[in-house]
Amino acid sequence: MQEVLRSNDFVIISFAQAVLRDVGIDYFVADLHMSVVEGSIGAFPRRLQVAAEDAARARRVLGEAGLQAWLIAGGASQA
Repeated sequence: MQEVLRSNDFVIISFAQAVLRDVGIDYFVADLHMSVVEGSIGAFPRRLQVAAEDAARARRVLGEAGLQAWLIAGGASQA
């Protein structure tokens, strides 16, 4: 999996999920439940990850949706 977007704004994450869902790209939201640890203050960003073969397309459609500021350029590979 590759990280394509990172934000601690739930609205941004939700919008990005909707964009990916609309174009048929499966995704995983890492660190979704960190609010339990952090006390719901939003200090830790959530990471949106996609399969490596979908990463370039995901970045393109997310960028076209106006989410350029939250995109991760290279995408950190995750095992």
